[in-house]
Amino acid sequence: MSTLIVGSIALDTVETPFGRAEEVLGGSASFFAAAASLYQPVQVVAVVGDDFPLAELDFLRQRGVDFSGVQVAPGESFRWGGTYSADFSERETLFTTLGVFADFSPVIPAAFRKARIVSLGNIHPILQGEVLNQVERPELVVCDTMNYWIEREREALMSLLERIDVLMVNDTEIHQLSGIADPVRAARWVRKHGPRRVIVKEGAGGALLFDGEAAFRCPAYPVPRVVDPTGAGDAFAGGFAGQLAALGDCTGDALREALVHGCVLGSFAVESFSLDRLRNLEAREVDERTRVLGGRAAFERSPTGASLV
Repeated sequence: MSTLIVGSIALDTVETPFGRAEEVLGGSASFFAAAASLYQPVQVVAVVGDDFPLAELDFLRQRGVDFSGVQVAPGESFRWGGTYSADFSERETLFTTLGVFADFSPVIPAAFRKARIVSLGNIHPILQGEVLNQVERPELVVCDTMNYWIEREREALMSLLERIDVLMVNDTEIHQLSGIADPVRAARWVRKHGPRRVIVKEGAGGALLFDGEAAFRCPAYPVPRVVDPTGAGDAFAGGFAGQLAALGDCTGDALREALVHGCVLGSFAVESFSLDRLRNLEAREVDERTRVLGGRAAFERSPTGASLV
């Protein structure tokens, strides 16, 4: 089952308690592709500047990632810099240079338009809608967003919700979007506005999947050491979509199994700077963590929705 990701490819400069990494590969599409390509081939639509070191993407090409939808535009590539507090509870953005990403208008190649799973990275909701105008009846549309769009482009985002199947956000974002602190009630509010399913990422608390009046919780894998959490959410999304593509199913048990894989891939992403941990990740390592988390996950159904998980 084919998987399409539309998002960003960037160069990050990150400082954490464990060191500093300058001008390293980042961006939502990069982390997503690194995770999802462990399962099935991935198609990427993004833009980079003519200063981008394209060789950085070679290891993903070797995994079957198709970058023919990536535009190379004259100008500077998207760059982001940030620093994390000693306990990773706070992140400060030091700079954001959009470069050619500021004028990004996604063009979906004809060969990508029949993708069965479409993942919309957290770009402008109007651009996310333009992507959906170009694809042909995908089986599942997964949408990510962020506080910036929730605050500044709420009307466009609310219109987009009517066209997607899964909204994937963190606990802060769903609170901001719905105005409801409780994730169960907040997810119900979101579902009333379009998406059939909602995934709430809770960082060290794991993730919640809401599917109808059922909820499934997967805890976070207890990694020995967090080095850099940048991109963990995008790796989560890649693991989730990749497992669905491998199963060829986007319903019921497959969604719950995919949630576990999302948590597993997110756990690997935080163990190094950039995509370094994902570069040489082996299937046996994914299998080991999946077995651990699969045994800890919890599923509960309630006809009233009053006591889910």
